[in-house]
Amino acid sequence: MSQPASPTPHSGPPSPQGARTSGPAQPASAAASASAAPATKPGQTPETAERLSTVVGWVKGWVERMNTIWVEAQVIELRRRAGAYMHFLTLRDTSSEVSAQVTATTAVLDQAGPLTEGTTVLAKVRPRVWNKTARLSFECFELRIAGEGQLLAELEKLKRKLQAEGLFSPARKKPLPMIPRLIGLITGADSAAERDVLTNTQRRWPSARFRVRHALVQGPSSVADVTAALAELDADPQVDLIVIARGGGSLENLLPFSDEGLVRAVAAASTPVVSAIGHEPDTPILDLVADLRASTPTDAAKRIVPDAAEERHAVAQLVARARTAIIARVSNAQAELNQLVSRPVLSDPSAALSGHTEQLEMMRFRLDTAIDRLLDHERTDVAHAVQRIRAMSPKATLERGYAIVADADNASVTSVTQTEPGDQLMVFLSDGRLVVEVDDTLPGGSGPAGADDPPAR
Repeated sequence: MSQPASPTPHSGPPSPQGARTSGPAQPASAAASASAAPATKPGQTPETAERLSTVVGWVKGWVERMNTIWVEAQVIELRRRAGAYMHFLTLRDTSSEVSAQVTATTAVLDQAGPLTEGTTVLAKVRPRVWNKTARLSFECFELRIAGEGQLLAELEKLKRKLQAEGLFSPARKKPLPMIPRLIGLITGADSAAERDVLTNTQRRWPSARFRVRHALVQGPSSVADVTAALAELDADPQVDLIVIARGGGSLENLLPFSDEGLVRAVAAASTPVVSAIGHEPDTPILDLVADLRASTPTDAAKRIVPDAAEERHAVAQLVARARTAIIARVSNAQAELNQLVSRPVLSDPSAALSGHTEQLEMMRFRLDTAIDRLLDHERTDVAHAVQRIRAMSPKATLERGYAIVADADNASVTSVTQTEPGDQLMVFLSDGRLVVEVDDTLPGGSGPAGADDPPAR
């Protein structure tokens, strides 16, 4: 990186005369005496001591005459103040124990990208001297991350961009099939990653089938090769799953798998994609956008198919658990049935009716008793009624010596005014009837005929 030229600083401290050109002019007499006697420079003796602020001003003026200059250093301290415009850094030389204080604005730090302690940077700075403390520091006008840090900053910037678009969202990730019919594998030809995926997958699931597409996994052509292989396998309807595998390597070697074009192609694929790039610490952007991230190619083999031995063992356990559950269910049902059979109501069904039979007999007895009581009461009432009726009947009256008289039309005669002499009357007695003829009517008392009354005939 080119560095701007800087003026060559003075080889020594500025002369008092040069630094104090703005001071008052020397009187002519003083100048004459100075030419006659040896000159004494200010500050060389106690009598000619300079003010501290004057000396600091000389140093500040000399230092700040320097232009901006690019330096390479390591960030050993970063103090960001929330809401502040200016922030403070401490930079240290990369090869010696030399450090300096640097101030930078929020805009300079944000433009540099994610900055952490220990990062090597290239800083465009200019020295400054503070009047109050005479402290030397540097003002930073531009800051760039150097070497590998620059690559990480660019990758981080791309990550933030893709994340803002939602490409890393778990909601868009597709589930992997439990047992894929055909597995597409994109890897380097005759690579260890290819052997790891094929060997470990078939060891776990012997019937696993692969369709392998070799591609360059390093270098400038690797992105195009991997993208073309991905498009081919994604268009194959028989492929249920695609694995992109590569062994470990440096950050630069793994850069193709953080390429924006390849990452977007993986995000747009309709087939689930598994990323198996590098080792556990390696995290290219492809890992974030893939439907599943495997830490290594071997780990990918463990994630894309089940273990046949484990599945058989699991099935055997399920069968044993089902058998145990069925036997327990049948045993419980048999115990409940035996308990029901042992109950008296099932051993002797008529026993359940015996209590009801006794209750029924008791109710029948009570009913018969009540009926008999009611009948006796009714008989008594009827007898009394019959006695009253008989006492009030004409026959009873006749038996007491009375008679009932009726005319020829068989109508009762209750008054003498109803008869005339010569009328034929019927006299009813208790033991028969008499037919009589009226000789005369004698109105009078209603009692029985006296001795003086003429007899009827």
